[in-house]
Amino acid sequence: MYKSDLEIAKEAKMLPIEKIAEQLGISTDNIEMYGKYKAKLSLDLFDKLKDEKDGKVILVTAINPTPAGEGKSTTTVGLGEAFARLNKKAIIALREPSLGPVMGIKGGAAGGGYAQVVPMEDLNLHFTGDIHAITAANNTLAALIDAHMYHGNELNIDPKNITWKRCLDVNDRALREVIIGAGNRVTGVMRRDGFNISSASEIMAVFCLATDLEDLKARLARIVIGYTYDKKPVTVGDLKVEGAITLLLKDALKPNLVQTVENTPALVHGGPFANIAHGCNSIIASKLGMKMADYLITEAGFGADLGAEKFLDIKCRIAGIKPSAVTIVATIRALKMHGGVPKTNLKEENVEALRKGIENLEKHIETVKAFNLPYVVALNKFVTDTDAELDALLQWGKENNHPIEMSEVWEHGGKGGEALAKRLIEEIDKVEENKFNPIYDVNDSIEDKIITIAKKVYGADGVDFTDQAKKQIAEYKALGWDKLPICMAKTQNSLTDDAKVFGRPRGFRITVREFSPSIGAGFLVALTGNVMTMPGLGKHPAALDMGVDDEGNVYGLF
Repeated sequence: MYKSDLEIAKEAKMLPIEKIAEQLGISTDNIEMYGKYKAKLSLDLFDKLKDEKDGKVILVTAINPTPAGEGKSTTTVGLGEAFARLNKKAIIALREPSLGPVMGIKGGAAGGGYAQVVPMEDLNLHFTGDIHAITAANNTLAALIDAHMYHGNELNIDPKNITWKRCLDVNDRALREVIIGAGNRVTGVMRRDGFNISSASEIMAVFCLATDLEDLKARLARIVIGYTYDKKPVTVGDLKVEGAITLLLKDALKPNLVQTVENTPALVHGGPFANIAHGCNSIIASKLGMKMADYLITEAGFGADLGAEKFLDIKCRIAGIKPSAVTIVATIRALKMHGGVPKTNLKEENVEALRKGIENLEKHIETVKAFNLPYVVALNKFVTDTDAELDALLQWGKENNHPIEMSEVWEHGGKGGEALAKRLIEEIDKVEENKFNPIYDVNDSIEDKIITIAKKVYGADGVDFTDQAKKQIAEYKALGWDKLPICMAKTQNSLTDDAKVFGRPRGFRITVREFSPSIGAGFLVALTGNVMTMPGLGKHPAALDMGVDDEGNVYGLF
């Protein structure tokens, strides 16, 4: 009988966080304690470490996710533990879990089994309050907009064209569209509004893409909150409130230091979703981690068509990061689902379906190659995998010259990832010159950038733009926004914009229905399909099984 993630986390022998900082050469003068096992790192460390050589960056991505699970975050954590076991100075960088998925169905995305980050309960329940600070900053801005409207509307803002939404770190479909104000003197201007989940807020994206406090303030000032009656954009800078919003985020901007169950250092900071935002931890945490270790192992949300593409085309471009390698996580179970097997039949051996599902993995390998990066496929082993299925996938890798290694980090921690870590080091050392390049030029037209992503990353034949999208493209070009990177909002479950299409589809087109400008973050969001920025709860959310006993012990948390 296997132990739950929570049971394993509770049994972990954590070190005081100052001891973890010592492993990285960080003194207590540069950490702010949040109890015994969590700390924030001072931003002054950048000056102290400026002459240190940057460590190599390894990105962990995956095939398109399925209900069967892939274990990308678990592999990321286990890989960091494996590097430590090989006496390599390594640090892990992850996003902060959102309460919405934690209370919903997806979980905390901070690993599992013996490859997870601790303290697990703290991490999934409020942590150091960063996401709450982002929520407060977002909603303070919303309140300031409505106060401006109430007190005369000096900027001539059209109440029907206010694009800034409120946010909350929960899954609450009832808040997707709301009416605020009752239209009288006391309650303010009545207008349509809505809520995003906090991880979909532009402030979250700005927070994660800012390079320092000054850059954070400048990006906040550029956020477009709506338009005037004559359709001119209105920014946070126009409202003159970027200072107040920055004030609410100044402490949250400091990266959080924690550890794995094997005491490997981990930075957990920022948490944008990858299907509706750019899906990576903060630039500040990543850049600091690169200065503190020889290897920074990080992940980007969902599959290579979403998180990895955005990590490589948006985050790396802004941060000036040149990653050294990519790990693509796949499981026999998920590949069988991509080959047509329903979730209820996954325990049954089906080599034929596995071989068909491998096409999805092949497409993601092609994507990584398009960025000129070496890669290793991580075969995340499950107890239900049969020898015939494992042999079929390993043989496929051998026949097609794809480096592939078994990963058993969920069950065995770092020891189960040593082969994968060694293979990654081997592939990195083969490269004489890092030739990483984003797949498009930001100076290309909006249409051309999206077509490049659709063809090279999704395998689409082309892109169709609705009349509304075409109108917005013309407006953005006139405003000078057309030279920004593109952040695609697309289902994570498929290479297409249809969540029900598994495997590697061919002969399809992507439809861009509209855009949302994230000028503070520094990208344009292209919306496809029916992607929601405020999720809802299922019939039996995880929250129904959670609680705390009379002694304060948490139960039901994964």
